[in-house]
Amino acid sequence: MGLVTTKIILKNPNKIELKSIEVDALVDSGAVHLCIPEHIKIQLKLDEIDKKEVTLADGSKKLVPYVGPIEVRFKNRVGFTGALVMGDQTLLGVIPMEDMDLVIIPDKKILDVNPDSPNIASSIAK
Repeated sequence: MGLVTTKIILKNPNKIELKSIEVDALVDSGAVHLCIPEHIKIQLKLDEIDKKEVTLADGSKKLVPYVGPIEVRFKNRVGFTGALVMGDQTLLGVIPMEDMDLVIIPDKKILDVNPDSPNIASSIAK
């Protein structure tokens, strides 16, 4: 399928005086969480809530900070989540994608709103 990247807007909803930031994010349906680099945590003044032990692609385990809440915006969608602080680029995993009802369009290598619900995010609550 190839790599899919997109622009998303991140904001700290607890510090409304701070400007939101637009970032290029790697979209990864094999990843679970939103992951952000340390400099984004610092820019948005995000509070560390906890630490999480994560399993990396090579099978190794690493203890990383978990921060939040963080507001994520893409097109006409908004979601709130926590983020793992790790790596050198923003990674958008399936939890925030599912929350905002976003889908990967493989043949175009893009992220988009779910075409079955283009105007408002749809979710399952049962």
